[in-house]
Amino acid sequence: MTDEQGDPRHLETLDRDLARFSNLEIATSMIARPMVGLGVSLVFVLIAGIAAMLFFGQTNNTLIVVIAACLGAYMALNIGANDVANNMGPAVGANALSMGGAIAIAVIFESAGALIAGGDVVSTIAKGIIAPESMGTASVFIWAMMAALLSAALWVNLATWVGAPVSTTHSVVGGVMGAGIAAAGFAAVNWPTMGTIAASWVISPVLGGTIAAAFLALIKSRIIYRDDKIAAARVWVPILVGIMAGAFASYLALKGLKRIISIDLFTALLIGAAIGVLSWIAMIPVIRKQSQGLENRNKSLKVLFGIPLVVSAALLSFAHGANDVANAVGPLAAIVQASQSGDFTQVVSIPVWVMVIGAFGISFGLFLFGPKLIRMVGSQITKLNPMRAYCVALSAAITVIIASWLGLPVSSTHIAVGAVFGVGFFREWDAERRIRKARINMPNRAHYPPEERRRRKLVRRSHFMTIIAAWVITVPAAALLSGVIFFLISSIMG
Repeated sequence: MTDEQGDPRHLETLDRDLARFSNLEIATSMIARPMVGLGVSLVFVLIAGIAAMLFFGQTNNTLIVVIAACLGAYMALNIGANDVANNMGPAVGANALSMGGAIAIAVIFESAGALIAGGDVVSTIAKGIIAPESMGTASVFIWAMMAALLSAALWVNLATWVGAPVSTTHSVVGGVMGAGIAAAGFAAVNWPTMGTIAASWVISPVLGGTIAAAFLALIKSRIIYRDDKIAAARVWVPILVGIMAGAFASYLALKGLKRIISIDLFTALLIGAAIGVLSWIAMIPVIRKQSQGLENRNKSLKVLFGIPLVVSAALLSFAHGANDVANAVGPLAAIVQASQSGDFTQVVSIPVWVMVIGAFGISFGLFLFGPKLIRMVGSQITKLNPMRAYCVALSAAITVIIASWLGLPVSSTHIAVGAVFGVGFFREWDAERRIRKARINMPNRAHYPPEERRRRKLVRRSHFMTIIAAWVITVPAAALLSGVIFFLISSIMG
């Protein structure tokens, strides 16, 4: 008689039981992962509060500063979870970077940008959105800033949860505006400034999309549609890398290094032109060597754009850390200054410990919650390859330079996502154009019917509508939420 342990049926049953346990472990880990993220976030927020207590010392306003530090840390986490996807999404979607590699690069360069070149001076009332003197007292001002910080953080958190990349700058602007109206009425708001910001909702994505589409058209006409693609790439890829290097040099000189040295637009463009020419010359032998032995097909071209794409993602992260850290810690720094001196009408310097909270918060937020939005921007709006992702990254740098020249406030989120849309819509237009051309040249060839072509759209319309809707309501939603929070705080504290 066969021993029960050797019975094949018993072994099959054991295998099935082990498989069930394995599946249960996987399911448990998937459920536990968000809880780990929330736990780490909560610990970070508490550490920020403790740091505020240690650095600020024991005064009458210590509790207020501790609460504000916790809110600033919460806002920084949300910026990392939502905003950084714009820099890393294209490179990940194009498979130039793995998700782990993208997060590692972003954490390093976001932190470096925030700590080395983070804006050391911001207006007490977030870039002149409301008149400081309208606040009346330091206490009212502090309540307004706390309401603005909390409302902006809650709104960005909600947007991340639904998968919509929104502008954290606009969230803070909306929060400040709503708290200002609640505290001092509609007359407190600087409406011309708000008008320019509202105009940027349209200008940023349209400009970003147009520039990205223009460069994709250039790449297609000069490289992809040529008979000898590799020979064309040897000529044009060094030029394109030179343009990217020059654009990013100007971008960083203008936006990323303003704390270290102040550079005007003309000087920044001269620096960019010099670095662009040097990069173009240096890349000619590099591309010639890289292209040796490559087959004459589109897939081979991806190799040549990989390294420029990774470098651009790192530089975008550095500039983002330098600029957008103020969204998290600007209101916090204003609260600290008002609590220390009672002065809330002058510009405010951001203390180092406050900047550290912002830098680490952005990094933790990206590491814990960033992959969702990185995937959305990188692969779920439209399919990206290294050439298309290159156009998106280059567009982000050039659009910021043009906006600085025109004096327009723009959102890095709107530019980057607009560039992704621009690339996708250009591909749709180009595909339709080629189909029409083929129909004229080969009338007997079978073509997709109109309904099939609609189904094959290259930009996912559901994501497009969700993102546009989130952009439109960001300022009013954050403002309304901030007003409600201000009334709650004032009723509790009053």
